[in-house]
Amino acid sequence: MSTPTLSALPIRRLTPRDLAACADLSEDRGWPREEHKWGLLLSAGTGYGIDDPDGPGLIAACVVTQYGPLENPGLSAIGMVLVAERHARKGIGRHLMRYVTESAGTTPLTLHATPNGRPLYEELGFKTTGRAEMVSGRFRPEAAADEAPGVTTRAATAEDLPTLIRLDTEVFGLDRTHMLTRLPAFTDQLRVAEANGEIIGYAGAWPNMDTHVVGPLIARDTETAKALIASLGARTDRPLRTDIDVRQEALLTWAKERGLEPVAFNAVMTYGIQELPGDWTRRFAPLTVAAG
Repeated sequence: MSTPTLSALPIRRLTPRDLAACADLSEDRGWPREEHKWGLLLSAGTGYGIDDPDGPGLIAACVVTQYGPLENPGLSAIGMVLVAERHARKGIGRHLMRYVTESAGTTPLTLHATPNGRPLYEELGFKTTGRAEMVSGRFRPEAAADEAPGVTTRAATAEDLPTLIRLDTEVFGLDRTHMLTRLPAFTDQLRVAEANGEIIGYAGAWPNMDTHVVGPLIARDTETAKALIASLGARTDRPLRTDIDVRQEALLTWAKERGLEPVAFNAVMTYGIQELPGDWTRRFAPLTVAAG
C-alpha cells in the first residue's frame, strides 16, 4: 500500500471498547500495555484512531483530554500518540496530529513530547514552553527529614472532594472535575496534606505495570510535596515513578537522594498559548503526562 493512501486513511473516534486495541498498539511500539491508564483516558477524554486496512486492530491512536467548560474548553491535552512500528515514518502520525489540531479549533493545546516526537510537533506549530523529568526507583524514606513541620498527611475521603476540586482548579488554572472524580477508583492511594486543619495539597499513586506513578501532585510548597511523596512511598512495596517539572529543582534533588533515578526528559509543548495556565509553583507533577 502506498504512503499517500496510508496518510489519507479515515480517522474515527475511539471508545472504551477499543481499549485492548490501544494496548496492543502500545505493545507493538515497545511500550507497556498500560491498560489501566488507557481505560482512564478513553473514559475521561476523546480517543482518535486509524483502523488497520489489512485486518483487525489500530495502526495509529491518540487521546485528547479537555479542561474547562464543556462547551468552550480552555485547554486540551494530547497524549498517547502512537503509530504501529510497521507503518512508522510514513506520514500517519502527521495525518492524525493535523486532524486533532484542526478539530480543536481555537482551543489551546498542550502535550509532553519525547525527543523522537518533538520534531513533528514543532513542524505542526507547537512550541516548547517547559520540561519535565521522569524519575523512578525504590523510595528510601528518612523519617525525620521527610516530615514537614506542622504538616500532616492522611487518606483522602469522599468529603474532601469538593475542597480538592477547588484547590486543583486554582493551581491547574482550569476545572478538571471529570478527572478528579475518577481518582478514587483510578488510584491505589489518594492522600491529602493538611496544616492547621486546612488542606494544602494532595497526591495520588496509581498502578502502572510494576510501579506506582505519583500524580497528580499539587502542594503549597516543596516541603508539603515531599511529605506527600514520602507518605505514598511508605505505603507501597512497588517502585515509585513520577514526572516532575524541572523548575521544581529542590524536589527533584530530594527525590534523587531518596532513590528515584533519572529516566528521561520530556518537552512540555503548547499550541495557541505561550504558557500553561495556573500556578506552576504549586503544580509539581501531572496526573499523567498523557493528560497533563
